[in-house]
Amino acid sequence: MPRKTNTDKKTDRHGRTRGGMSESRTPRPKPKIDFTVDALDYKNVNLLRQFVTDQGRILPRKYTGLPAHYQRLLCRSVKRARQMLLMK
Repeated sequence: MPRKTNTDKKTDRHGRTRGGMSESRTPRPKPKIDFTVDALDYKNVNLLRQFVTDQGRILPRKYTGLPAHYQRLLCRSVKRARQMLLMK
């Protein structure tokens, strides 16, 4: 079987484009954190539902954009709210 020659995009053997970050990728926007650490409480269900999917999974830091400290508090408070049956 003959090899493909003269491809438009230069890729390595794993299918990734060469040269680091491509020009079409835009950086992830920095989130505006409009709440305090005190607001991340298991009783504040309305705030916690913003960080949980419809199936009840906690969104990762990649999507929430929260700092690591806030993300750990968020996970802890969501799990406590589930335990107290305030959330599903």
